[in-house]
Amino acid sequence: MTTQRARLDHVGINVRELATATAWYSRAFGLRTVFEFTLDGPGLSAVVLEHPRGWRIELLHRTGSAPGPRGANPLEAALHEGYGHFALTVPELRPLYDTLVGHGATEVMAPGPSPEPGVHMAWVADPEGNLIELIGKDV
Repeated sequence: MTTQRARLDHVGINVRELATATAWYSRAFGLRTVFEFTLDGPGLSAVVLEHPRGWRIELLHRTGSAPGPRGANPLEAALHEGYGHFALTVPELRPLYDTLVGHGATEVMAPGPSPEPGVHMAWVADPEGNLIELIGKDV
């Protein structure tokens, strides 16, 4: 099998409140539910959400889950191994940043220059504190 045909299918995010997280991601990013499932044995429930452009997020909740180490910003997140954030390339950085904050995201880093030349970035955290990076060419 060649990796040239591989593509990222989805990002999985473990959440405290599945219904609340589903509503927030659906509203904030315009995602629609495409698949839901429950595994009764381990007490796991999940919802797969999809954007009209095809990218997907899988929200998972397991009975008895507890918060793990989570960085409040990108540099702090880099002190913990494992998941740190997910990133989206967006056509209009500032409007999406403002929309997400308007939907209850926490402002982490306002739009500004990225370490990558000619690129701008911004950071927010979803209502449960999961970091989201926004990447764009505009401010």
